Amino acid sequence: MCATNSISDEINGMDRGYDDIAGAFMKVLVTGATGFVGRSLFQWLSRQKDCNVVGSCRDPRQVETEALPLIPVGELSAETDWHAALVDIDVVVHLAARAHVLDESGGDPRAEFQRANVDGAIALANQALAAGVRRFIFISSIGVNGNVTGEHVFSEQSAPAPHAEYAHSKLEAESRLKALLEGTAMELVIIRPPLVYAGHAPGNFKRLQKLIASNIPLPFAMINNRRSMVALENLVDFIGCCIFHPLAANQLFLVADGVDVSTAQMVRYLAKGMDSRVILLPVPGRLLHWGAKLLGREGMYTQLCGSLVIDSSKSRTLLGWRPPVSPEDALVSAGRDFKALHNAQR
Repeated sequence: MCATNSISDEINGMDRGYDDIAGAFMKVLVTGATGFVGRSLFQWLSRQKDCNVVGSCRDPRQVETEALPLIPVGELSAETDWHAALVDIDVVVHLAARAHVLDESGGDPRAEFQRANVDGAIALANQALAAGVRRFIFISSIGVNGNVTGEHVFSEQSAPAPHAEYAHSKLEAESRLKALLEGTAMELVIIRPPLVYAGHAPGNFKRLQKLIASNIPLPFAMINNRRSMVALENLVDFIGCCIFHPLAANQLFLVADGVDVSTAQMVRYLAKGMDSRVILLPVPGRLLHWGAKLLGREGMYTQLCGSLVIDSSKSRTLLGWRPPVSPEDALVSAGRDFKALHNAQR
């Protein structure tokens, strides 16, 4: 929740809001509006009385199947035509991106990430600038900073150290957007979130929830790591703050829940939400690391057992933002929602 409070919204039954300091009705374009974060942001914005929201999607068939006002734009690339989606838009929130390149696709991962995440973002920004858009919010990734922290936590002042092709593409997009928009009338806001979680989250968080729901003993009792994450509700709330708050202009933010958790705590909170009895085995971290290397899953070990800590105080000191939900409540809620979804699919 921002320090300003005139635009009301409702997240999980809690009234929150932000001032449109400029005093004008906002029209916002959300790219990737049918994705995990995009859909929630779209729904959040649609409840704002001083905001009109449109979304973009890749596939024209989604326009008929989704209960959202969507404009199909096709694949992300330098050739993507955004003109229909940019009519009268004040703020663009660019969430659409390529997150994975499957090995069996046969494509060059670096080229695919470049095409979608760099060239696609620059094409959108160029067209948004020509259309008179006032603010461009680029959702990047904490991977730009790295995938693990040691003695020093990540902050906005940390030197970039991307660890994967996806993160490299996000960093290049950030750099090129800054160069493109420097000295122009369109403001740039860059947000680097860590793991975004919810009961319906995809990827490794979904896999972890499945393991917990299966009641399989998990080897995390001796893992005393620290993980900065951001609940989906909190990320959406923060993006909303950056849409409306004047001091967000031309800023970089690392956003997180503000309270770090260990993997063991995460598992316990999720299990509590699932009403599941979880057994955590005391397996030494070095043994887990050895086993992960043997199985070719060192990346998974880093995500589950390594530490990644973010100093997200800038969002609070500059914008007065406060996360609307605590990580404990959000993780318990995620477990509860995952169980409900699992039961509904039976």
